[in-house]
Amino acid sequence: MVRRIDVTGADGVRLAAWEFADPPEAGPEARGPGDGSAVLLLHGLMGRASHWDATARWLAARHRAVAFDQRGHGRSEKPPEGPFTREAYVADAEAVIEQLELAPVTLIGHSMGALTAWQLAAARPDLVRALVICDMRASALGAASQREWGDWFRAWPVPFASLADVRKWFGEEDPWVERPTPARGEFFAEVMAERPDGWHPVFSRRQMMTSRETWVHDAHWEELAQVQCPTLVVRGLDGELGRAEAHEMVRVLPRGEYAEVLDAGHFVHYDQPEAWRAAIEPFLEGVLTG
Repeated sequence: MVRRIDVTGADGVRLAAWEFADPPEAGPEARGPGDGSAVLLLHGLMGRASHWDATARWLAARHRAVAFDQRGHGRSEKPPEGPFTREAYVADAEAVIEQLELAPVTLIGHSMGALTAWQLAAARPDLVRALVICDMRASALGAASQREWGDWFRAWPVPFASLADVRKWFGEEDPWVERPTPARGEFFAEVMAERPDGWHPVFSRRQMMTSRETWVHDAHWEELAQVQCPTLVVRGLDGELGRAEAHEMVRVLPRGEYAEVLDAGHFVHYDQPEAWRAAIEPFLEGVLTG
């Protein structure tokens, strides 16, 4: 069972959220506000809540599982001029937690969503019980990275004639990626919508660049060190987070743990869903029963 909920984020931005309960008798009625069982799933840049569907469905057997489209993404509001700052994204997540009475919540974040999660955990430790960081670096990426992303966005052959073309380009042909995978193609197929002339992304690439601009130039080690709750750092073996940096993140975290998923790239939960579950489920069970 999945229930759609609208939440008001920072600056009055409308956010689309979904709550998962499976089976219904093990749903929110059995796991009430404030019992520490809630999990909030935060997608990465260009993502959407539906990317967490498989994860949320198995989580719902033991947890109150919620995912939402962050501002500028999916079915949430896309204010023309933002803001798309770190502060806005963190405030939105805080609003979801408070309005849906999820605290103390376990945050699971992928990529940019992981950064939002640990920034929130650092700023509001009273709201966060535990944290899972999936394939997000704490070091600065720099101006060159931002320029490369701009070039990559401009290379997209939009509009795509069909979803099959979306899957093929992102999953096989994308010249900016060393090893495109079918899972990557599926990931991007979920963020496309049909218009009269073909398939377009549901987000503005300009807004995505604006959002990214607010965090790629800075390192985020100081905020990471302020996270006091149990934290699991997960990387795909072929992802963007290197092993050495992942281990340094674990060292910096006061209560950090490490997990690695083989044969997975940046989209860990899409590339290897069963291995992803095996990597994080023991940590979550420990949080729930601890």
